[in-house]
Parts: sequence; structure tokens; C-alpha cells
Amino acid sequence: MNPKLPYVLLVGAGVIIFILSCMLLSRGRRSPSCESQPHIVEKMRSTSQSLVFADLTPEEMVQVVQYLQGNLGVQLVDASRAKPSDNCIASVDVQVPAKAEVLRFLDGGGARPPREALAVLYFGNQPDPNVTEYVVGPLPTPVYHRDITVQKYGGKVPYHRRPMLGSEYEQVGAFLEMVALAAAPTFLKEVFEYDGTNVAFQTTAPHGFKSGDRKSWFIMFQNVSGFFVHPVGLEVLVDHSSLDISRWVVSRVFYNGQYYRDMVQLESAYVQGRISVEKVRKAPQDGDFSSMKPRAPPAALFPLQYEPQGPRYSIRNNHVLFQAWSFAFGMSVNTGLRLFDIRHKGERVAYEISVQEALSVYGSNCPGGMSTRYMDGSFGIGRYTSPLVRGVDCPYSATYVDTYSLSETLSPSKRKASLCIFEQNLGSPLRRHYSNLQSLYYGGLVNSALVVRSIATVGNHDYVWDFIFYQNGAIEGKVQATGYATSSFLHGDGLRYGNRVWEHTLGTIRTHSINYKVDLDVGGVKNSLVAHDMAFEMVRAPWSPEQQIERPRLTKKVLDTEDQAAFRLQSKMPRYIYFAANSKNKWGHQRGYRIQITSFAGDHVPEASSMERAVSWARYQLAVTRRKEEEPTSTSIYNQNDPWTPTVAFANFINNETITNEDLVAWITAGFLHIPHSEDIPNTVTVGNSVGFLLRPYNYYDLDPSIYSHDGVFFTSEQDFTACDINPIACLPKTASCLPNFPPFTYDGFQNISRL
Repeated sequence: MNPKLPYVLLVGAGVIIFILSCMLLSRGRRSPSCESQPHIVEKMRSTSQSLVFADLTPEEMVQVVQYLQGNLGVQLVDASRAKPSDNCIASVDVQVPAKAEVLRFLDGGGARPPREALAVLYFGNQPDPNVTEYVVGPLPTPVYHRDITVQKYGGKVPYHRRPMLGSEYEQVGAFLEMVALAAAPTFLKEVFEYDGTNVAFQTTAPHGFKSGDRKSWFIMFQNVSGFFVHPVGLEVLVDHSSLDISRWVVSRVFYNGQYYRDMVQLESAYVQGRISVEKVRKAPQDGDFSSMKPRAPPAALFPLQYEPQGPRYSIRNNHVLFQAWSFAFGMSVNTGLRLFDIRHKGERVAYEISVQEALSVYGSNCPGGMSTRYMDGSFGIGRYTSPLVRGVDCPYSATYVDTYSLSETLSPSKRKASLCIFEQNLGSPLRRHYSNLQSLYYGGLVNSALVVRSIATVGNHDYVWDFIFYQNGAIEGKVQATGYATSSFLHGDGLRYGNRVWEHTLGTIRTHSINYKVDLDVGGVKNSLVAHDMAFEMVRAPWSPEQQIERPRLTKKVLDTEDQAAFRLQSKMPRYIYFAANSKNKWGHQRGYRIQITSFAGDHVPEASSMERAVSWARYQLAVTRRKEEEPTSTSIYNQNDPWTPTVAFANFINNETITNEDLVAWITAGFLHIPHSEDIPNTVTVGNSVGFLLRPYNYYDLDPSIYSHDGVFFTSEQDFTACDINPIACLPKTASCLPNFPPFTYDGFQNISRL
């Protein structure tokens, strides 16, 4: 044996031990934390200008309340405790200045418009009860108020149109428990094991059949988690039209397919054995089948997204910058998330994009279900914006923004983490091409977009509201529906109105319609509406005249009037319809932004219906009208409780005015038909329940603006595609090998909540 061999083996063993030790030590060592890189330079002028659209601050809200308390000459009761016969402040929100004033300030160097608030007051304690709207200003120290009700609506708002306050729901609940249900003790005890706490009520709307009615069906459910799918078969119609609570009465009672005059008659019929009783198995407190508690234990963690060099967007006050995009955001108490002054590459493409209304129309063979047409703006889409759960409602690393509101109280409420903003890799290329013909190369761009999101929980419905900004200059407005399906008690011919989803539960058919306001300003304020589509034409082949060719050709039409630009819900609409500017791109085409709608809406309420005009915006998948300050919204919070004489009827906006070279607004309706099924238990998923619209540049640029994105990837067969300077993706193992700094999980969603 070679005498040197043991030494060689010893040295080799030492080297191996050293390498293994290094590997073990490096395996236990944490990767470095991700560090943010400064990459966004904000223009202070643009961020401060966006404050013209900003929501009221808590301090401003307090000042408005104090001013109203001291200058109206009447006593104002806290709305959270108000009776119908009291005066109170229902809500305070920002009054966005007129567009002309704002544009003079933003673009023309004009003075900043005075900052004002819009206050909605209920005057129940006076000879002529009514709802009055005041503009209060200037903020932060108001010295004036103007009654704008008549100017805005053409007359006073009758008191019966007022949206129900939380205090009124509580008062009706107390009436049901102490007066209505007290009249049928034997029935309730033996049929429902009623103990005063194990029953929950859900209201319906609108409240009656004609103007002035305030009669509401209240549907009874087991008071358990997810009570919406635990109906017990009892519904009570309460007439609460009187401002004197002591004069409220039960107008009708429904139980298991039969109607009764009141609870006294129901009790009498039960005691005499003249009722067909259907006892419902008592559910545990967690709701059993309706519980959202996972049925499986935690396992491997789901994938996470993170930003290895920090966010590539910035938020200052209400202003957001992301790559070529900038915009201002806000949260309306009634309509929720809205955007203003949306610009791409420094040029405004839209002045306002906002949610207007969410309508749901139900069918059932029970009175509560069949009479329900919820207009969620009346309840307050913004008011019921819920705190977001980090990592589920939005990515864990998203930026979470607190919002404030003043609704049905005298002091502001903070909605912590009620809005989130994040950049999301959508997991697919925005564009790509792999060339294996002639030259060999690959070119592509990751589809990374900025998302602004809020989620509103209005009763049983949860609406996920998104506005998404893409690198090619497109904007998407999208809503995803989830939450619990409202249900009726299954009896008789119930299966004509939905599917059975549990023993006594009928998932009732309903339509959902969402309306948006899109005020596009393409290349300036003045635009026209142009439709492009296709048609086949038959031609002789020039090289072989005896043969025919069917070739598609482009059709073009300028839509000159509002009537031409109003497309009924199920009608055929041009597939390319766009706002055209008065300027042209390099290739001689009018610069434009195209409207593309994603919708699978159910049928609209028949126009012969006495309440259809209140929701007449839902007649149209798209309607384009002249923009007018006196037509700021497609509906009104007062339409819900008096749809028979609507305060705002959108159909009146369409009166055949010319829309060529005018300031135009697109009113977009997207919706879906929901027939609940067994997979809606415990509750509805967002998959397949997403609708909305896209705004896409159409000859607006000379080429796709995303070609200037820093995220682009390109390499040829002759290049070293593993080199970082050629292919930035090749550097990910180095540039992205860091651990994100995830903040601790917190949630404040169960504090200071208000219930419908």
C-alpha cells in the first residue's frame, strides 16, 4: 500500500466534512430579508391636487355635525337612537365639486374649488316630515349651508322614501318580539321551541305596493351561524308607516303556505288543530351545514405572492401611482369605491369611474322572497364595506387603507383596513411569442397589474369590488359575488322558484344587476361614440372570377344620439364600441377607448311593472348620454322605499340629445342570473360569479404601450439567456432570494359594528 494513501484519505475526509458542515449551516441560515428599493418619484403637485376628490376627514365630519347642530334651529337626535318622529343626521359625505370647476383647477391653473360636505337629514319632528339634503361649507370650518333638495330632485323628498335607519330595524325587532310574537305563545313554543333568543329576522324591500306604503315582510330564521339558509316557515308583515311606534300593527302572517290575518288568528288555528305543522330540526349554534368552519385540518400552506424589492406603486393620501398610471380614489357612503382623474402616461383617460347600484330581484312562493327587490345603494354599499382579512380577502403583503364614514351617528366611524391596493402577478403572460420560423427568439411580458379592492357585506351578500390597471393601458372594473344565498321555506310548488339545498331550505332564484358610471375623457373632454363591427361580403376571387369568396369586412357607424347609444339588455350590441377623440394617432385613426362588457345577466323586470322605472338603468347593458351635473347618478337612495314614484328615473336621461363631440358618460350594466344549488351550501363561491367591463385603448396609441414596460423579456437563440443583462428572469434566484417582511396578523372587524 502506498504510505501516502492514509494521509490522502484523511485529507479527503476532512474536505467532505467541511463541505457538509457548510451545507448544514447554510441550510439553517435564514435568507436575507427583502429590502424596498426607491423607484417612484412622486410629483407633489399631482398628489395634492387629488385631494379635491378626497373623502372627508374625521375632523371635517365633526365640524359639519357641530355646524348643523348649531345652525338649523332644531334639535337633532343621534340617529342610532332616533325614533321615526325625530330629527336626525342620516349621513355626511364629501360633496364632489362640479367637473368644470375641478378641471379649471387641475388643468387650467384655476382656484381650488371650495371643499364642501353633503349632509342628509331626516326631519320627522315637524308638521311636514321630509328628507332634506344640505351642502355645508367651506371646510374645514363651515359657515354656510344650502338646501339643494329641490334643485337636485325637482321637489321635496317625502319622508316615507327615507332609507330605514338601524334604529328603525331595532324598533321593528322589538315590536315583533314584544307585540307580534307575544300573541302566539303556544304555537311558537311547541313548533319552534321559541325562547326569545333563538329566532332571527331578515327584512325585505321595497315596503309595499304603492307610494306612501311602509309595510315590510320579516322572514323568520333559526338564530344560528349562517341563519340565511335556516328558514322556519313563518313570515310576518308589519305596517310601520306611522311615525308613532305604538300604532304599528301586524298586517298579515304567513306560515307553511297559508296566510293568516295576524298572529292571534295563527295561534287560534294552531290550538284548534287546523294548521299543517312542519317542524324544523333545531340546528346547533354553529349552524351545522351552514357553518363556514373548515371541515379539514390545516395542511401545506397555499402559495403566497411577495414583492422582493418592495411595492412598485405608491400611495399618498388618496392618490396612487403605478408605472404609467395615476388616479385618485374614494369611498362613497352609498355607492362604495370610486375613482377620479385616471391618467395613463400623464394623460387623463377617465374623469370618474364609480359603482352606482347593485340590484337583486328574487323569486319565491313565499311572500317575503317574491316581493324582494334589494337596491343595495339604499342600505349603503360604502357604509357596509367590511374590514379585509389579510391573506384571504387580499394578498398578505397588500397595502391596507383605513376609511372613515359618518352614517346614522353623530361621530365618525373608522373602518380599519377596508380598502386594499396591491400589484398582482396574474400568472400568465400579458403578451408573448415563441418564434421557430426564420429567426429563433422568445419575447414576452408578465401580466402584472395593480388592483384596488373593497368588499361590501350588505346583509347576506358579499360583493368584491375591483378596479384593475394593466400595463397595456386597459382598465377593468369587476365585481365578484359571494356570501350566503337567501332562502325560503320549502313548501308546495317551491321547486318552480329554485332548488332544494337542505331539508326545508329552498335556494331562491334571483337576478343580480350592477350599474357603473364611466366618465371617459379620451384625448380631452369632447368625445363621440363610434361602433365598429363586421359583416361578411360575397366577392368574386380576382384571380379566379368563377369562384366566390366570403370575406369579413369592417363596418363603421357614428352613433349620433342618445337613443342610438342605448342598448337594451338582451339586444345585439356592436362588438367594438368606443369613445373617439378629436385627435388621431400616427396612422390616421381617431384615438379611442373601447368598452367591452362581461355579463350573463338574467332578464330585466318587465317594463309594465309599477316599480320598473326606479331601476330603469337595468334595461340597458350600455347607455351613453351627455354628461350633466344634474344627472350625477343613475339612481337614488330614495328609490328603494318608493320605487313607484322614483326620485331618480334613469330612463329620463335618454331623450335623443346629440352625443357627437360632447362630454359623454357611459352607464354600464353587468349582471348574472343565480339559481342557487347544493354547492351554494354553506355559501356561494366567487368562481363563475364575476362580471364587469374593460376599458381598452383602441388606436389610442401608435403601438402597445406595454412594450416600454421594464418587465419585458426577450432573448434569441444566439444570446446567453442565462445572463442577467440579457434576461432579467435568469437573475431571480439572486434578486428574489429573500424573505418577505410579513407584518403580524391583525383584525378589527368585530369592533364597533352595526347590523342591518
